[in-house]
Amino acid sequence: MDNVNIISLITSTLRIATPLIFAALGGMFSERAGVVNIGLEGMMTMGAFFAVYVTHITGSPIMGIFGGVLAGGLLALIHAVLSINLRADQVISGTAINLFATALSSFLIMKLFGKGGQTDLVKGLPFHVPKAIANLPIIGTLLNGINWFVILAIILVFVSYFVMYKTAFGLRVRAVGEHPKAADTLGINVYKTRYICVVISGMLAGLGGAALSLGITPMFKENMVAGRGFIALAAMIFGNWKPFGILGACLLFGFGEAFQITAQGFSWSLPTEFYSAIPYILTMLALAGFVGKTQGPAASGEPYEKGSR
Repeated sequence: MDNVNIISLITSTLRIATPLIFAALGGMFSERAGVVNIGLEGMMTMGAFFAVYVTHITGSPIMGIFGGVLAGGLLALIHAVLSINLRADQVISGTAINLFATALSSFLIMKLFGKGGQTDLVKGLPFHVPKAIANLPIIGTLLNGINWFVILAIILVFVSYFVMYKTAFGLRVRAVGEHPKAADTLGINVYKTRYICVVISGMLAGLGGAALSLGITPMFKENMVAGRGFIALAAMIFGNWKPFGILGACLLFGFGEAFQITAQGFSWSLPTEFYSAIPYILTMLALAGFVGKTQGPAASGEPYEKGSR
């Protein structure tokens, strides 16, 4: 493999890992507060669709990104009401959201674009590297192969770490996720904290969907998310519910998908389905090898009822 292919593999890994990073960080906030968010897949789907639709009607990809973030946040709000107030089973609620989002996106493509399967192409988010930097041998090639979403994802990893471990809000979130009754006794509003974190998780998942639909080819297709919400959940667990661990896990899974694309250009006599399965096999192997060694928040998945014993 020559230098050009190596750099291409690196940039592909970064682009592919970016939607996973957004969604996995979102899942971290939700689970750190004690609410399991299986619905990341559906929230990414809605974020991807509405990012394209809002861009289509406004002509602005920036507005499209806000539209995707808002769509993910609103869907997460439904999950929050069901999980926190109504104390529904969080896994069932998230699964229902995934099914709903898949069906709704297919319906809206037909209703709003007048055709099935995919939307029209929309305006993408431009990313221009200064000519002086673009001409540099390695750095220029690397920067030319990424986009604004990649840079934002890396920034948000550091921001998430700071918020979770260096702020009073992050301390409250971790307290609510570990021992909500004790947190309530100390005057922390458990319901409010969980609501905020679940909505944050949806907004970040929506941003991940926007990165998926606007980041490469600016359009939305049915089943575009293709299980990435579940891979993001796996990355969150593999990363031990910590921002930098999540970054490493997402890069690993992103590398798996980027490698299967690159490997198809090799002269290996292997069926195409084998290459397509590489990222999913890698996900299963990672979980099988490390899930028993990770420890999530103690109260994750447990509904909280104020005043209960």
